[in-house]
Amino acid sequence: MGSGSFRNFVNGFETVDGSREKKGGPSKKGPAGKIGAIAVLAVIIAILGLNSAYEIKEQEQAVLITLGKAQAVTDPGLHFKIPFIQQVRKVNTTIQGFSIGYDTESNELNEEESLMITSDFNFIDVDFYVEYRYSDPVKAMFASRDPLNILKNISQSCIRTVIGSYPVDDVLTTGKNEIQSSIREMILNRLAEQDIGIQLVNITIQDSEPPTVEVMEAFKAVESAKQGKETALNNANKYRNEQLPSAQAQADGIIKDAEARKMERINEATAQVARFSAMYAEYIKNPVITKQRMFYEAMENVLPGLKVVIEGSGGNMQTIYPLDSFTGGSDGASAENSGETAAPPSLPEETPVPETQP
Repeated sequence: MGSGSFRNFVNGFETVDGSREKKGGPSKKGPAGKIGAIAVLAVIIAILGLNSAYEIKEQEQAVLITLGKAQAVTDPGLHFKIPFIQQVRKVNTTIQGFSIGYDTESNELNEEESLMITSDFNFIDVDFYVEYRYSDPVKAMFASRDPLNILKNISQSCIRTVIGSYPVDDVLTTGKNEIQSSIREMILNRLAEQDIGIQLVNITIQDSEPPTVEVMEAFKAVESAKQGKETALNNANKYRNEQLPSAQAQADGIIKDAEARKMERINEATAQVARFSAMYAEYIKNPVITKQRMFYEAMENVLPGLKVVIEGSGGNMQTIYPLDSFTGGSDGASAENSGETAAPPSLPEETPVPETQP
């Protein structure tokens, strides 16, 4: 509306359809004017209606800003706000991530981020992947200008600190899990101090390798040797587990045999003690007869295995066995050297065994 039209409207001379009438007179509007006013009113109502409602999805949270004051809205569904006075900003609360040391799209190495030095002064390329989520949308929007960049800087600082405290062998082989745990704990502590509304979910070592081909080959050889060592140890343990039961069974058998022999010897010794005690009791009753009986029993045990050689005159030697031929019980004695049969000499009369005191 121009300045002239506005002046005429104020003076009451210009109508909607362009006709002139006195100020304060009756106004006459045509059908076109009414339709236009209704259309304008409908557009205004539609704009206000669209700006007064917003929806929060399951994986989202919203920040409702009322004249500069922020308030978190966490319940999913349809919500309402005052148009042109309240503003809504939505935050994705799903788990997201970014890489450190390489580009996720091209998978190319970023040496500025990946190249690090270990505690034994070796250079190594290590790639990480950081997973995070927004835990407090209000703090994520207003506590800092760029919370994601802050998280990335904290992660890089903690990674270099932890990697610098481990030798290169641990970073390449056996120490990865421990390194990840140490880095994660350090980042969580730093985020708790900063309180920027971002929560660390996990950090993972994607790859670790020496920066040059020669060093890489050397480390591969070391890794192969370590695997060979593990294989040898496993085979040795397997052989030990196979042999131990057999050896244990043999040891148990030897022990049982020894115990059986021990019991046998003990029983035999006990029987001999009992026999000796019985003989001694008889000896006390009649010592002479007991001595003679013991003498005869001893001779019965000794003489059957005895070889008797008799040397005659002229150097002739005769062997008489068994003793029956010597005592005259049989004629089976023969001479070994001369082939002649020697007459058995007469035995002396029985000599009494001298009596001994017990």
